[in-house]
Amino acid sequence: MSVPKKKRTKASKGKRRSHHALKEVQLGICPKCKKPVLPHSVCENCGTYRGREEIKVKTVAKK
Repeated sequence: MSVPKKKRTKASKGKRRSHHALKEVQLGICPKCKKPVLPHSVCENCGTYRGREEIKVKTVAKK
C-alpha cells in the first residue's frame, strides 16, 4: 500500500475541495399556473409538462 511522501497543505486541500460546495436549486416557472417547478419535471400544482397535461391532479377543497 502506498503512503504519501509529503503532507497535503491546507491551501491544496481547499483548492481540491473548491467544487464541493452545494449549489442553489434552479427553479423554472410553470407557464400555465406560474408556480415554481423543478426543471424537466411535471408541475405538482397543475400536472402539466411542456404544455400538455400529463397527470390529473385532484383539487383539494379548502375547509
